[in-house]
Amino acid sequence: MTTKTWTVQVTLDETEDDTLADAALSIENKMELRGHGMSRRNPRDESEPRIGDELAAARALSDLAHQLLAAAAHDIESKTHVPVRSLQL
Repeated sequence: MTTKTWTVQVTLDETEDDTLADAALSIENKMELRGHGMSRRNPRDESEPRIGDELAAARALSDLAHQLLAAAAHDIESKTHVPVRSLQL
C-alpha cells in the first residue's frame, strides 16, 4: 500500500469589498495547478469578511478541481488513445 499526501495552499487577498483566492496544488514536484476565485460584497450587505473568504476559497477550489479533472482526462487519453467521454465532479 502506498500513501500519498497532496497539499493545497489557499491564499486570500482582501481589498475593500472584494476577496481574491488562489488555490495551488503541487503534485510530486512535477505539476502545479492553480485555481482562482473571487467574491464581491454587495454594498447593501453587512460587512462579514469571513463569508467573502469562504465564497472566494470555494470558487478557487472548484476551479482547481475542474483543472485536475481536465488533467486526468488528458492523461487517460494519452495512455489509451481513446477520447474520454465525461469526467464529472
